[in-house]
Amino acid sequence: MNDIQIRIRDLNFYYGEFQALYGINADIERKAVTALIGPSGCGKSTFLRCINRMNDTIDNTLVEGLLEVNDENIYSAGLDVTELRKKIGMVFQRPNPFPMSIYDNVAYGPRVHGIKNKAKLDELVQKSLEQAHLWVEVKDRLYKNALGLSGGQQQRLVIARSLAVEPEILLMDEPTSALDPIATAKLEDLVQKLAKEYTVIIVTHNMQQAARVSTKTAFFLNGYLIEMDETSKIFTAPKDQRTEDYITGRFG
Repeated sequence: MNDIQIRIRDLNFYYGEFQALYGINADIERKAVTALIGPSGCGKSTFLRCINRMNDTIDNTLVEGLLEVNDENIYSAGLDVTELRKKIGMVFQRPNPFPMSIYDNVAYGPRVHGIKNKAKLDELVQKSLEQAHLWVEVKDRLYKNALGLSGGQQQRLVIARSLAVEPEILLMDEPTSALDPIATAKLEDLVQKLAKEYTVIIVTHNMQQAARVSTKTAFFLNGYLIEMDETSKIFTAPKDQRTEDYITGRFG
């Protein structure tokens, strides 16, 4: 049996009166890539942000149901949300490096979590940049402003920044939507390599991307999880007609 790291049961989510997610049930495997696909506004990003409680930052929202990470209910009273977000990194659509040096971007999280030792920080910065396939490109300019990097490099820097706090799970919300094809290919290659050490969940509008990088794919429509299965099955023999209609381009 595959190792389930995230277990979701009967998850409903509301923005005020508007219900964005309906009765979501899903199991997400450890050290694998799960892609979330579906048309705009179908609930993919809302679902993603439930997993690290980023929706907590929005007023007048409500979560119902069970969402467990490593068998712990992450919505239980008294849970340390800062610790949760250390465990679950997030990469957004547009690269968002801090306006500081490349080194300080990567060292930021470890410093916040109390690491002050220079040798330890140096080691973490190099390791994280290596994991993000960026070290060779930036090792001679670590103290230059990160905003001078290209878009693709900035996005890999943001991934390095997430890795520096040694998370278990990486959430990616359309991480290549602002990138050119070459930078996109590099990031896709990186995602597949990261899955050897991390659980990766990626929201993508690009179905070819989902097919290339993921082992499991979940199809969302109008706030419902319609179908979730091995990626090859979703794209070749979906069980639900709505999934087939979406992947063959009849709507979306």
